Amino acid sequence: MSQTAEAPVKAGPKLSREGMYNIIRAPVITEKATMLSERNTVVFRVAIDATKPEIKAAVEGLFGVIVDGVNTLVAKGKTKRFRGRPGKRSDVKKAYVKLAPGQSIDFSTGLA
Repeated sequence: MSQTAEAPVKAGPKLSREGMYNIIRAPVITEKATMLSERNTVVFRVAIDATKPEIKAAVEGLFGVIVDGVNTLVAKGKTKRFRGRPGKRSDVKKAYVKLAPGQSIDFSTGLA
């Protein structure tokens, strides 16, 4: 049998526009994130339960770009004092999204 079997191409998860907005919370605009944008990487705050394929599908759907890869991290919330009482900031998940060469996202304009 000399048939060549091609591997099926996996499609990303199907998300509604509302679902995309629930996954991508906000862009991170810091000095470090601005320096990363020179290397075709953008940083987003995302939902704590969002997966990498969901983040990739949401960024591609909202911004109309091609995503090469997604790295995520969870920044644990600090323990702080508020009016003399201890409190805890909530955990934040960030996604570092690597865009394909020639792609870019401009945050100064609105979404399409």
